[in-house]
Amino acid sequence: MSLDSPKPHRDLAGYGGKPPMVRWPNGAAVAVSFVVNFEEGAEFTISGGDDHNETIYEVHHRLDGPDPCIESHFEYGTRAAWWRVMDLFDHYQAKVTVSACGLAVERSPQLAADAIARGHEVSAHGWRWQSHAGMAEAAERACIARTVEAITKATGGKRPLGWHTRSASSANTRRLLMEEGGFLYDSDAYNDDLPFVVTDGAHRHVVLPYAFDTNDMQFQNTQRFQGATDFAAYVTDAYDWLAQEGRTAPRMLSIGLHLRMIGRPGRIGALDRILAHITHSGAAWIAPRAEIAKYWLAATSA
Repeated sequence: MSLDSPKPHRDLAGYGGKPPMVRWPNGAAVAVSFVVNFEEGAEFTISGGDDHNETIYEVHHRLDGPDPCIESHFEYGTRAAWWRVMDLFDHYQAKVTVSACGLAVERSPQLAADAIARGHEVSAHGWRWQSHAGMAEAAERACIARTVEAITKATGGKRPLGWHTRSASSANTRRLLMEEGGFLYDSDAYNDDLPFVVTDGAHRHVVLPYAFDTNDMQFQNTQRFQGATDFAAYVTDAYDWLAQEGRTAPRMLSIGLHLRMIGRPGRIGALDRILAHITHSGAAWIAPRAEIAKYWLAATSA
C-alpha cells in the first residue's frame, strides 16, 4: 500500500491570510449580498408526476402519495411572501440577488419580471430544486441551458450571470458553466468570506462563496433559530465581526433567504432588523452578486 499523499484536488489554503487588497465602493468595509431563493414550483411533487415529494419543509408528516400540505407551504412563498419580502427591500433601497430555479420562473414568470422591475438581479438556481451530484453530463448541460432560457424569457432578455446549485454540484458543473460562456460567476462554494477567481485558459470565472449559517434555512433544517430575534442577532453579529475585520482587509457576507421561510409574519421582522442594522452602520456595500463579481474581477485584473 502506498503511503504517498493523494494528488491534491482541494485548495485548503485559499488566500493564506493575505487576500488581495480590494477596497469596496465608497470605502465600505463589507460587501453584503442578500440572496432570495425562489424555488417554489420547482420542488418535487408526486402530484406533478415526480416519484417523491420534497422532504424539507415546515411539517414532519411524510406522505407516499400526493401531499397538498407541502404544496400549500411552498405556495405561500409566491402568493404572499414575495410581496412582503420585496416591499421591505424597497423600503431600504437594497438591491439583491433572486436565485431562481428555472421551473419556478416558468411557472411564475411575473415574479421574475417584478424582480427586474425593482432593480434586482435574477440568477440561476438550477432547473429543479435539486442537487446535481451524480447527474450525467448531458443531462446537466441540458438543465443549465433550459434554466438560462426560462429566466431570459421571463425577464425580457436579461440572461442570468450567476449560478448556484442546491447543495452539492457535480464534478462537471463549474466546467459546464464556463463552457456555456454566459456566466460571470457561480456560488457553488462555502469555503471563504471573499470571492476568488478560477481560470480556464483566458477565461476568468468568479466564485462567490455562499453561506449556510447566515441563512434562514436553519429555521427548518436544524431549528437553530427559534424566532426572528435569534436569526437577526446571529446575522448582525456576523456582520459586525466582518465589518471590524474589513477596516484592514476586504470582507463579504452572504445572507441566504427563502420566500416561504423569512416571508412569514413571525420571521420578517428579522430581515427588517438586519437591514436596519446594516444600512445604519454606514460600513456596508449592499449589492447583487453580479455587481460584486464584476467589481472583484476588475479589481483583481489590474
